[in-house]
Amino acid sequence: MDPYDSQQTNDYMQPEDDWDRDLLLDPAWEKQQRKTFTAWCNSHLRKAGTQIENIEEDFRDGLKLMLLLEVISGERLAKPERGKMRVHKISNVNKALDFIASKGVKLVSIGAEEIVDGNVKMTLGMIWTIILRFAIQDISVEETSAKEGLLLWCQRKTAPYKNVNIQNFHISWKDGLGFCALIHRHRPELIDYGKLRKDDPLTNLNTAFDVAEKYLDIPKMLDAEDIVGTARPDEKAIMTYVSSFYHAFSGAQKVSQDSKLPPHSAPGPVANVQTFFSFSFSSLATENTMQAMQQKLEDFRDYRRLHKPPKVQEKCQLEINFNTLQTKLRLSNRPAFMPSEGKMVSDINNAWAGLEQAEKGYEEWLLNEIRRLERLDHLAEKFRQKASIHESWTDGKEAMLQQKDYETATLSEIKALLKKHEAFESDLAAHQDRVEQIAAIAQELNELDYYDSPSVNARCQKICDQWDNLGALTQKRREALERTEKLLETIDQLYLEYAKRAAPFNNWMEGAMEDLQDTFIVHTIEEIQGLTTAHEQFKATLPDADKERQAILGIHNEVSKIVQTYHVNMAGTNPYTTITPQEINGKWDHVRQLVPRRDQALMEEHARQQHNERLRKQFGAQANVIGPWIQTKMEEIGRISIEMHGTLEDQLNHLRQYEKSIVNYKPKIDQLEGDHQQIQEALIFDNKHTNYTMEHIRVGWEQLLTTIARTINEVENQILTRDAKGISQEQMNEFRASFNHFDRKKTGMMDSEDFRACLISMGYNMGEAEFARIMSIVDPNRLGVVTFQAFIDFMSRETADTDTADQVMASFKILAGDKNYITVDELRRELPPDQAEYCIARMAPYHGPNAVPGALDYMSFSTALYGESDL
Repeated sequence: MDPYDSQQTNDYMQPEDDWDRDLLLDPAWEKQQRKTFTAWCNSHLRKAGTQIENIEEDFRDGLKLMLLLEVISGERLAKPERGKMRVHKISNVNKALDFIASKGVKLVSIGAEEIVDGNVKMTLGMIWTIILRFAIQDISVEETSAKEGLLLWCQRKTAPYKNVNIQNFHISWKDGLGFCALIHRHRPELIDYGKLRKDDPLTNLNTAFDVAEKYLDIPKMLDAEDIVGTARPDEKAIMTYVSSFYHAFSGAQKVSQDSKLPPHSAPGPVANVQTFFSFSFSSLATENTMQAMQQKLEDFRDYRRLHKPPKVQEKCQLEINFNTLQTKLRLSNRPAFMPSEGKMVSDINNAWAGLEQAEKGYEEWLLNEIRRLERLDHLAEKFRQKASIHESWTDGKEAMLQQKDYETATLSEIKALLKKHEAFESDLAAHQDRVEQIAAIAQELNELDYYDSPSVNARCQKICDQWDNLGALTQKRREALERTEKLLETIDQLYLEYAKRAAPFNNWMEGAMEDLQDTFIVHTIEEIQGLTTAHEQFKATLPDADKERQAILGIHNEVSKIVQTYHVNMAGTNPYTTITPQEINGKWDHVRQLVPRRDQALMEEHARQQHNERLRKQFGAQANVIGPWIQTKMEEIGRISIEMHGTLEDQLNHLRQYEKSIVNYKPKIDQLEGDHQQIQEALIFDNKHTNYTMEHIRVGWEQLLTTIARTINEVENQILTRDAKGISQEQMNEFRASFNHFDRKKTGMMDSEDFRACLISMGYNMGEAEFARIMSIVDPNRLGVVTFQAFIDFMSRETADTDTADQVMASFKILAGDKNYITVDELRRELPPDQAEYCIARMAPYHGPNAVPGALDYMSFSTALYGESDL
């Protein structure tokens, strides 16, 4: 069953027709009811300091449900269960449902379990039952109650309003005018009903809901879109919302209608009609406020709607009674009834016509007076709004205009203040119209006899006086700003001129001080002469520099004069430079002090460079003699060592004579060393008078001594070799000729390629391994060169054809890659096949250090090969 089918006392639940059951299938009903019921519940729960967020969740434990019932009923319910178990929640919900039932409501199909389970449909049905019982059931209007009573109340309250026709609690409220009419009927100052349009439901609804929330303490239960966006708003949601308006206005503005009309105490219908006729509309005492006049109009309409109709009936009945009486008297042959004077039916009709004429005049007066008060209220409100806006705008303006901020402002700040002031003047001019409008409205209020004209006039006069004062202050401030701007512009130009000239002059002085204090380093007399010339040229510029200094200081003095004359309060220093006159004078004095110091330093350096030049010339003269002498001797020794004239003994004697002459030249070297020592002490690093340095001379001298000694030693060794091996002089000459021929670089040594060419020329046909073996003999230190002595030794062995075991072992070691053993693969790779197989067959296995499988002992093989051991 539908939870909304709960049986209530009386019949106010009967309108829950098939539409409601169908609506349950539409999610729109749930959204509207959920929102409305939540807001309604919170309007009561907030009194207890709490609220709900989700209607089906927050009532599941029954605690807030019980609290809601206590708040709206003013009664205490049974003590709730505080446990979190399901049984505790069900117990609390059952207590709430029992309490609702105790108020005469028969709940059908609403079970505590469904509420605890969060069943939306059941929860909303339960809350609707509570709303019906506690917010709608007790509404009573003219013998109708509950839903019908609430509908009748809405119809009565909105009857005078155009475009409002309340027939139900759904589509009659969609345009929002019904809500607005209810508010305007009771609080006309809250809504300007005349501006509302039937074709703008969103604005109407939002206006009503916002005003109700802000001023009537009625929470916003629906959004305007909820109502406009559905074909038919939810009836329960609308009823809930409207009931809040009823309770907000019920009891308000209840005025006894008896006080509006004359008492009906006269006995009998005639007396009643006569008394009613005596009510006069001639009392046209006006009211000062629109609300009071509207109340008079409302009283007049209540009179016509409520009090006059019964009197019409009395008048008709009186005529009927009078005619009936006359008929009966006539039929009974009795004299006709003659009412007393003034109480004839014609008198009553005439009085009634007069009454209706008075009503018409009174109504016209009321409407005209309301229109007049509307106009006055509108003008007064317009005056207050414009005055408030103007006063808010002028607030602080007089103090702002009287500021002396320009006295300490910079030029840029003054210009900014002027721009700001110009903007203010434009703003001030724009406000002129408003001031004129304020004065015009005040004048019109006076002409229309506005009741509060004295306060309006006082406020208007204050605004006008303040306006005049603002104009005077504005002009005064402009003059002060322009005067200050002109002075500061003059000072600014002087500051700029000062900065333009002070900056380069300051840079010149700083550069001059840097140059005058610079520790110069010169090495020649020409360099010091150049520095002296430049210094003299600098001194020649000092008089013009002093004139520029005085001109710059004159600009600064002009600024000081203006400041003192016009009492300008300078806010800061020169914005274009940080260079002060004191700084310029201080640097100038320093320059003047540095000039003579520089003179003295240049003179001292000039004398030192003259002394250094003498030392250079003295060293250069000697070095230019000694250097070529050493070179010549080196060349002569080289020729002697390779020439083939005479015997080796003749060459040896010749070389020893050269050695003696070289030793005798040593004192000249020592003398040059002494001159070099003086040059070093004088820190002389270059000498244009010679290309020779002492290091060159020393190296050349040492090479000369080494060369003569080595050459003598080589000749002595050649003699020993010749004698030991029995080489003839002719063979020696032949060896020398071959060696000299292949010594292409003429260094006294052949490189490896020269030596290879020499061997090939002598008929040697050898591979790389064989050549490497020979090179290891003639160049054991692996220097890559072959000396003449090594060449002689090699040639003497080759001519004698006397290989030794050591030579064979050396050859095998080369083939083996410098190892103490050789492998089969290495032999087959390096030797011809028959030789390789011969060696493999006769070499013993190698068992020494680092031996590998298959290693062969070439050392024992070589020894046995030359008979030094057995194979």
